[in-house]
This record gives sequence, C-alpha cells and structure tokens, in this order.
Amino acid sequence: MSEQNKDQEKPEDVMSEENATSEDVTLDDVLDEEEALSPFEAMEQERDSFKDQLYRAAAEMENTKRRAQRDVEQANKYGALGFIRDLTTPLDNMQRALESAPTERDDLDETYKNILIGLEMTVQEVTKIMEKHGVKVISPIGEKFDYNLHQAMFEVPTDEAEPGTIMAVAQDGYVLHDRLIRPAMVGVAKAATTDENKS
Repeated sequence: MSEQNKDQEKPEDVMSEENATSEDVTLDDVLDEEEALSPFEAMEQERDSFKDQLYRAAAEMENTKRRAQRDVEQANKYGALGFIRDLTTPLDNMQRALESAPTERDDLDETYKNILIGLEMTVQEVTKIMEKHGVKVISPIGEKFDYNLHQAMFEVPTDEAEPGTIMAVAQDGYVLHDRLIRPAMVGVAKAATTDENKS
C-alpha cells in the first residue's frame, strides 16, 4: 500500500509543479520583458531625473537667497521706521515751544535765553541725525497739494495763489527714504468767492 501511495503521489506532484510554472509566466510578463528598458536607457532616465531635481533645488536655493537678501535690505532700510515715528512727536513739541517763545530775546532773562538756545540746538541736532538716516522733513509751503504726502486740514480762500497750492503747514510731515512716516498737515488755497471779495 505504501509503495502504491508513493507511485500515486508522484504524478500529482508533477502536475502541481507544471501548474505553478504555467501560472507564473503570463503573456503580460513576456510583453513587459520585451518593452523593458535596457540598462543603459534606464541609467539615462535616472540621470535625467536626478538632473531635473538638481536644477529645481538650485533654482529654489537661488530664490530663497534672493528673498533673504531682499528682507535684509528692507530691514536695514526701514527697520527704524517705528522708532522715528515715535520720535516725531517730542520733536514737534520742542518746535512748538520754540515757536511760542518771543522773537526778541535781548530783554529776556539770561537763563531763559540759554534754555531757548539749548532747545534750538537740540532740534537742529535731532533733525540732522534723522536726515543722516534717510529721513526728510515735509514742509511744503507754496507747493502743489499731493495726497501721497499731504493731508488737507483746512482751505484758505485767496486769489494770490492757484487753487490747490499749500498756503500753511500746521504740522510737518516726514518721509523715510521713499516711505511715508507721517503726512504734512496743511491748509490749501481755494478760489475766493465773489461775496468774500466784495467784503
């Protein structure tokens, strides 16, 4: 019985091996094998892929470098914007104090006179330092009104200047390089009316 079983098992084993072989090899496998790239073509394709990735990485690095350089330039150019904006208020107060002081100082007390001289020197020094760092004062009397730099606070009826001409400056403006810190507060000329001319 055992020998017969062995003889019966052999044909089944052979059949299973044949079946396994026929299942593993398909028509698609043969076609894929025929269409497969040669080793040289595969290397060329891989090389082109790496080259494309390298070019993209280099371009991204260059863009990042330019953005960083632009950010540094902007920081150096406009980094003091907030500080200068805060500095304009005490500078205005010192200028108003000088404007309220008497123009004739000969009869003034020596101490008071020295205080005014010191205040004038301080205003001049602060103004020079601001100009050194790219700040320009906007005090546009006689100029045409520019909404980019000026803010109209009132109108001045007159025939002595063209309408739109700045006749008075209530508060100076400031520009840092090409960026407005604060517009100048101005009075703008308008044509005088007939009733005003008669009176």
